[in-house]
Amino acid sequence: MNNQESIDKMKQMNLYGMARAMTSALDMGLADITPDEFVAHLVDAEWDDRYNRRLLRLIKNAKFRYTASFEEMDFSLERNLSKNMFLRFSDCSFIKDKKNIIITGPTGVGYDKYLVM
Repeated sequence: MNNQESIDKMKQMNLYGMARAMTSALDMGLADITPDEFVAHLVDAEWDDRYNRRLLRLIKNAKFRYTASFEEMDFSLERNLSKNMFLRFSDCSFIKDKKNIIITGPTGVGYDKYLVM
């Protein structure tokens, strides 16, 4: 059985992450990689692919009014917000540390709020 047949079978079994990882591994060459490392690489790629597809599906089904991310925040306006502070919050370590974040400010002004820890 050749590699392309294996990739086609992976796609038929809906193992798109594995198929993509195997294609890229074959393109780069399989130098100095043991069979168990290669299988682990394929399984990790499939797991990541399924996780990302699930996350995208959940976000789409949530039907958020706005799509936003930390990277899109505009810190050029003077709102008493620092980019460094927001990036620290993005890893959600405050939850593990059992700390709260309170966002205060007048109602109706949207995202122009102040953070208190």
